[in-house]
Amino acid sequence: MRNLKKKRRIQIIAVAAVALAVSTAMIGYAMRDGINLFRSPSQVTQLPPASGEVFRLGGLVEAGTLVRGAGETVTFRVTDGGHSIPVRFTGVLPDLFKEGQGMVGTGRMEGETFVATEILAKHDENYMPKEVIDALKEQGVYEEPKS
Repeated sequence: MRNLKKKRRIQIIAVAAVALAVSTAMIGYAMRDGINLFRSPSQVTQLPPASGEVFRLGGLVEAGTLVRGAGETVTFRVTDGGHSIPVRFTGVLPDLFKEGQGMVGTGRMEGETFVATEILAKHDENYMPKEVIDALKEQGVYEEPKS
């Protein structure tokens, strides 16, 4: 009788351990594409991302580089004051997207060009994503908004 209880207890612990391992693996698998790291143009230039890696690129839309192509394709350059990265985006840009303003795009590098799948722009006169502000401060080009 004692051996039966001991065997049953070991079986339950083993099944629970396997279930925990499987659930942890499934959560990790589901989140593999959900974690997008932020990078500035200088960081991308200094340490290029792995092939096919999805990440967020942020900075200022460089003045004079916004070109609307055929259909919904738009090209422009994003800068942090130190380096500049060409960006290609196919889709509808946010209404507040324009040159000289902060933006964050999600996508991947194809050669030397960042191909964005999503573009986020400022939402009011003073907003800029924290990561973009930090990257611009590192380059010494960030100016505090005038109230």
